[in-house]
Formats: sequence, C-alpha cells, structure tokens
Amino acid sequence: MSWFHTLIDRFFGRKAAEERRSRAEKKAKMALEEEQKAVAERFQARFGITFANSELIIRALKHRSYLSQTGEPRVNSNERLEFLGDAVLDLVVTHYLFQQFPQKTEGSLSKMKSILVSKPVLADVGVEHEMGELILLNRGEEKTGGRQRKSIVADAFEAIIGAIYLDQGIEAASTFIHTYLLENTREILEAGLYRNFKSTLLEYAQGEGNGLPEYRVIEERGPDHAKEFLIEVWLSEECLGRGHGKSKKIAEQEAAKQAVKKLKLDDEG
Repeated sequence: MSWFHTLIDRFFGRKAAEERRSRAEKKAKMALEEEQKAVAERFQARFGITFANSELIIRALKHRSYLSQTGEPRVNSNERLEFLGDAVLDLVVTHYLFQQFPQKTEGSLSKMKSILVSKPVLADVGVEHEMGELILLNRGEEKTGGRQRKSIVADAFEAIIGAIYLDQGIEAASTFIHTYLLENTREILEAGLYRNFKSTLLEYAQGEGNGLPEYRVIEERGPDHAKEFLIEVWLSEECLGRGHGKSKKIAEQEAAKQAVKKLKLDDEG
C-alpha cells in the first residue's frame, strides 16, 4: 500500500470515529431531553398543574449535580428559582399568619413563620409527596441518597414555588403553598414543632426499658397529592395513641402527643 493510500485510510478512519462520537453525543443529549420532558409531565400529572412554559418546572427540578451530565452552566440549576421561591413563600406565609392569627404578637407570628418556612418542614412535605423522585440528579448524587436528602428536597420545593410564580402568578403560587403547607399549619405547630412529643415518648420508653415505640400506619386515604394518614403508636403491646394528618410525620406526632398525655408525661397536657 502506498503512502497516499495510507493517508486516505487514516483520514477516513478518523472521520468515521468523529461521526460515531457525534452520533453518540447527539443520542445522549436526546436521552437527557427526554428524561427532562418526562419529569415535567410526571410533575404536572401528579400535582395537577399545567405549565405554559414547561422549561420552568424542568429548571425547578434540576439540581446542580445534573449539570455535569448536560454541560450547562451553574445558573441553569434550580438555585435561582429557589431564591425567588423563598421570597414568594415568605410573603404568602406571612400574609396568611397575619390574617389567621389577629391576636398573636409580632414575636409569636415570627416564630410561627420561621417554623413553617424552615428547611426541615419543607423537606418533610416534599418527601411525603415524593418530590424527591422527580428531581433531576446526576448518577453519583442519586446513588448516595440524594432523592431523600432533606436539603435537596426543601430547595426543590422552594424552586417549584418560584417556577409556578413566574408561569402563573402569585395566586397560583399561593394556592400551591396553601394546599401543600398552610392547610396543615395548626397540625404542624401543634404536632411537635413547638414540642417534640415523639422524643418525649422515646425518652420515657428508654428510661422504662420498654423497648421502642412503634408507629403503625392504620389507614391511608385520598389521592397521592392530598393523602391523609391515620397512625397508631404502640409500646409494650399497648396502643397509647392515634393521630391523623396530611403527612406521616404530623400523624405520628399527634399519636405521640396522645400517648404523652395518657402517660401523664406532659404537665401542659
């Protein structure tokens, strides 16, 4: 084979390799786009919200780790929408508390607001409604439990609020916040965020050597986006309390509160 033919073979071999690489990159890009589209559709179906601009909900669910797969800049993660959603959430919750509790002082209202907009509460709401399943993460983050990581879920919750606000305005964002957070205000505040009754009951059980309290889900009712739970707490083969709520955490705290009262562990009753 002449040197000319050798050069020709190398040229076309290199070109074929480049074409294969280009096809592979295009295929990977299409797969990512399909994944994002599917996540947006699942969110809208689950929560009954239709976005005029579906790119907003995709962005709200896009954790920064996912950008390592798409090659996008940091600003394309959900962090900017989280920033906006945090402000919208703050306004809606503040207005709600002001209207609902006219006899509360500024200090009491501030304490209540700080609880309702706290990361642990938002994360619990998000986990209960399986928002973690919809967050776009890279494989490494997912393998290390990112879908259940409270900071990631809470941030996504706020970003979703920001996306709804931009797409549909303050009323739609307010409706979302009321449906998934504020409808449970009294339960959240009474079921253990001023006082953790589960911890009180656990300390009692450990001190008495009675084993650990067992929380049993007795009933789940309602659609996925608006479930209600009935939970019993058992200790030493005795049911000490029942609680119901819009999340398992709230129902468990209510059950524990009844148990604490029954065992006379709380002077405040």
